[in-house]
Amino acid sequence: MVAEAVGRRREVVVVLPGLMLAMVLAMLDNMIVSTALPRIVGELGGLSHLSWVVTAYVLGTTVSTPIWGKIGDLYGRKIIFLVSIVIFMIGSALCGMAGSSLFGGVDGGMAELIAFRAVQGLGAGGLMVNVMAIIGDLVPPRERGQYQGIMAGIMSLAMIAGPLVGGFITDHLDWRWAFYVNLPVGAVALVLIVAKLHLPKLHNKVRIDWAGAVLLSISITAMVLITTWGGNEYAWGSWQILGLAATAVLTLVAFVLVERKADEPIMPLQLFRIRNFTLISAIGFLLGFAMFGAINFLPLFQQTVQGASATNSGLLLLPMMGAAMVVSLVVGKAITSTGKYKIYPVLGGVGMAAGMWLLSTMDVGTPTWLTGVYIAVLGLGMGFLMQTTLLIAQNSVGQRDLGVSSSATTFFRSIGGSFGVSLFGAVFNSTFQSELTARFGARAAEGIAAGGGRMDPASLAQLSSAQRTGILESLATSISGVFWWAIAFAVVVPVLAAFIKEIPLRGGEPVAAPPKEPVTPAAG
Repeated sequence: MVAEAVGRRREVVVVLPGLMLAMVLAMLDNMIVSTALPRIVGELGGLSHLSWVVTAYVLGTTVSTPIWGKIGDLYGRKIIFLVSIVIFMIGSALCGMAGSSLFGGVDGGMAELIAFRAVQGLGAGGLMVNVMAIIGDLVPPRERGQYQGIMAGIMSLAMIAGPLVGGFITDHLDWRWAFYVNLPVGAVALVLIVAKLHLPKLHNKVRIDWAGAVLLSISITAMVLITTWGGNEYAWGSWQILGLAATAVLTLVAFVLVERKADEPIMPLQLFRIRNFTLISAIGFLLGFAMFGAINFLPLFQQTVQGASATNSGLLLLPMMGAAMVVSLVVGKAITSTGKYKIYPVLGGVGMAAGMWLLSTMDVGTPTWLTGVYIAVLGLGMGFLMQTTLLIAQNSVGQRDLGVSSSATTFFRSIGGSFGVSLFGAVFNSTFQSELTARFGARAAEGIAAGGGRMDPASLAQLSSAQRTGILESLATSISGVFWWAIAFAVVVPVLAAFIKEIPLRGGEPVAAPPKEPVTPAAG
């Protein structure tokens, strides 16, 4: 038994670098691109579509995550993992070529970039879900915690390194390298996984719930389009928005009906009868809302309103990422020592709400050091929540549902991120247009918007002092409004967390103890 454990540990250590590189690909990309967004918009135009560069990626990740898990069960985890890496690399290469002469030039470049980001997102969904599933295949539950700690550290480092890499690329290279940088990293990950990962061949036949997957994808897409287009592209009472709302509701109802009868449902509905699982799913949704919203709009504020370079705006995000990483590691160790965890999501919700409120007070006169303090408070709240939510979700279900609970946690956080970026983008665009109209008049405001939405520092420097001041004040007010809206969602987190039931953590049984559950679950 000891020799088997040592051999298993050695196998995990050998394959771990490849798994971590794949995770870095998925985590690093959004951080790099968020920092480079102002420069991308400066070249391709389309400020009103800025949020869709992130939304398309998150949406692709969200709708594909449960499907990747089921396909991996059917065809084997390794080959599906490799396919997801290849799709991600293809999407990265296409994003780097968006708006180039290969596709006809800058005109239409933003639409191309958004479409290619969706392809990237499809691959990214397979990266995250398969890393967690492969760790689950290789490591028994009792030993899994130490590897989840390594994964949490890698994710935090990626969140810190992403803005720095994105800033360096934007300032010293072409923004297209924000996507091309994924290619060599992905190639190394491919080689390591092919050479080092050895998983047992699967002989079970798992039927994929394609009907549920399609219905869920349609419903999510319709809801994101409502938050993106409502009040911006179309009036809230227009037939387009009402039609999307009807589509979202009908497909969601159909999804629930299909899942109740499916042999292998994409999302087992019986898990939502468990209080902690339901609460953590809701908290994860709200955490994704805040996290993606903050990362998406903070670089825009720092580079335009505060005049920071892309590299410096990446550095200015360090307080948030550093605080989240430190708190996450400390909380993880404290939970291991005491077995207590309920207080941490409550503290996290309070910290996140406080950070959002502080960020909502920013204006054109806010110094960069004070912005750093504000986002550090937000980071503290995120640190209390990030690792704890996954732990509580896994501990609230039986062992046979451990993978499902992990995937669901990622799934709801991704949905929250998709909705957050879309809704915040709609709020930003609407407020920005109103502010421009109030300062310059309706005709002038339309002229500024018609100029392609180029709000990068170089373009702003060419304007008159009065125009530049008016635009910067409009941007500051609009971004402040985004965080005001975020407060309404953040304050719900500690309220939900207060209802979490503190169930004793599993994992104290001996390693050699016989399994208490059958290897093959009974049908039905």
